[in-house]
Amino acid sequence: MLQLIKIEWLKIKRYPAFWWMFSIVALTYPGVNLIIGTIYNHTLVRTADKKEALSQIAKMLFGNPFEFPEAWHTTAYFSSFFISIPAILVIMLISNEYTYKTHRQNIIDGWSRQQFITAKMMDIVIISLITTIIYTFVSVSLGVYFDDGHLARWAEQLQYIPLFFIQSFAQLSIAFLLGYLIKKAFIALGVFLFYSLIVENILVSYLKWKLQTHAYKFLPFEMSDELIPVPAFAGGFGKDMRDAYEAAITAIPIQLVCTLIFTGLIWLLCYKLQEKKDL
Repeated sequence: MLQLIKIEWLKIKRYPAFWWMFSIVALTYPGVNLIIGTIYNHTLVRTADKKEALSQIAKMLFGNPFEFPEAWHTTAYFSSFFISIPAILVIMLISNEYTYKTHRQNIIDGWSRQQFITAKMMDIVIISLITTIIYTFVSVSLGVYFDDGHLARWAEQLQYIPLFFIQSFAQLSIAFLLGYLIKKAFIALGVFLFYSLIVENILVSYLKWKLQTHAYKFLPFEMSDELIPVPAFAGGFGKDMRDAYEAAITAIPIQLVCTLIFTGLIWLLCYKLQEKKDL
């Protein structure tokens, strides 16, 4: 296993797109969260006298969502919007294996078919781990930057670190499956973006608002999206919004189990297909 990880790391670290993609992630995560945090801080928390009443209500209900401990949750939520950036890299990595026939060379060099899939899984683990490290660094930085005397509470919501990793791994696994099945990077990326950004959002809206059912929570991307619910401050005011937020938090363990099962099935399918497919 360690040998496979070393080999895959040697591959991807020499791949220019790998560094370009993570440079974009390293700029996007802090940039977007800092912009949102600054806007919130100035419009709701530190407003002028004309909005003092609204400011006090916001402070009382939410505090600053980018202070600890909420910084872990808020940053994870907004950072998760950009999973498509590392997904591009994942699709390119697996597509290149077939474009340049390196998947055959690995087998010729002595890898088993199962080891090939395991090595690709390690790619996803490495990429998910790096995005999680970036997210963690951004959360800590923003928590300190926006601190208003809550640093002592920094460790209260650390569960969002593994949840962010699992969400990233689950959604990148879907990207891998598409690249593995389609083999053409451009087409696989188009299918990934079209489904994740358009089709599933339409399905979520239809199931949630039209049919009034919770079945939308078990769609491929929404399943893991529910691991990091909308932060309290973004859900709006009122008892219904608060109840919806608390229900979403309570449902995280169920969503976690479903996400792990679904992701496991993706990799099981990849192993089974690899055993039978013509190289």
